Amino acid sequence: MLLQKIKALAKQYANEFIQVRHHIHANPELSYQEFETSKFVQSKLAEFGIPFTIKATTGVVGILKGNNPEKRVIALRADMDALPIQEENDIPYKSTKPGIMHACGHDVHTTCLLGAAKILSETKDDWEGTIKLIFQPGEEKNPGGASLMIKEGVLQEDPKPQAICALHVNPQLETGLLSFRSGKVMASADELYITIKGKGGHAAAPHLTTDTILIASHLIVSLQQIISRNNNPFSPSVLSISSIHGGFTTNVIPTEVKLMGTFRAMDEEWRFKAHELIRKQTIGLVESMGAEVDLHIDIGYPCVYNNEALHEKARKLGVDYMGAANVQETEMRMGAEDFGYYSQQIPGCFFRLGTANKAKGITSGVHTPVFNIDESAIETGIGIMAWMGANIR
Repeated sequence: MLLQKIKALAKQYANEFIQVRHHIHANPELSYQEFETSKFVQSKLAEFGIPFTIKATTGVVGILKGNNPEKRVIALRADMDALPIQEENDIPYKSTKPGIMHACGHDVHTTCLLGAAKILSETKDDWEGTIKLIFQPGEEKNPGGASLMIKEGVLQEDPKPQAICALHVNPQLETGLLSFRSGKVMASADELYITIKGKGGHAAAPHLTTDTILIASHLIVSLQQIISRNNNPFSPSVLSISSIHGGFTTNVIPTEVKLMGTFRAMDEEWRFKAHELIRKQTIGLVESMGAEVDLHIDIGYPCVYNNEALHEKARKLGVDYMGAANVQETEMRMGAEDFGYYSQQIPGCFFRLGTANKAKGITSGVHTPVFNIDESAIETGIGIMAWMGANIR
């Protein structure tokens, strides 16, 4: 049976790909700078006899054909970039790049897809169709490597994939478990940049100034009403002002105050309606209080939406591979992922790989300087990605 063959190969190659993960983890590269990581991926695909092309400068796309290659075309995706974080783990494969770390598990994602590629290449006589292996840059930074890969035709050119799947580490889920969710999985993410400008002056004579600090305070409170009074309460949405810069001493009202924040939503129609409400509220309030305002909404990633039919197929494959007791439901999150660009274009399934081990104290969250995984998850990851690739349709 193919299932048993894939499991056996995943077990056989687990240590090899743990070492692959160590290499990638020790040599992280920031978004859109994944030059050496890209070369490493290319070298591995060449080693496995898998042809590939380059997209978006550092992206790599491998093509793997089984029996009847035109019967179905499925894409499997991994991201390759790291974060600007100084690693604090005391491990032999600690980051060698000061201030750069694989703190979101993209080293794991790339490793799992490479491992799956090797297994699928060695079992290509046992499955049908074509598998597109997408190793993308820049998931952590706008405009998102997925959007660049799509612009360069990764979902359109021959062979055109009918669906796409990806896994992501979950440091709150125990190793040996998978989780899936149908429909809305992760939120859109847009960045807010607001500059309030007015006549500054002595704080003892506020009547001779335009109090930009006071205006900013009113605006921060007012913006919260956009969510509470306009959004459907059954549709999650978040607006957070997370940075305020203005003033430099106790007795001077500044001429300028800068605000930054994030807006997130689970509904694309509401998302863009909210943008207009934010603009209207910001301009109206600030100008009514005598100041000027510059507002920029940097459009980020769309919602991640798992196609219901594809989710059911993927979840069933997860149960077949892991057993029903080891498959859970993914919680909805207001975090964002540029996989949403893919799932807007074709049916997508974004699922979670458990990487925690509470008994060993491996529980640190992503985007922290002490994030790490229980590396026995590598065997599960390479196996489930291979199983998905061989069967999803």
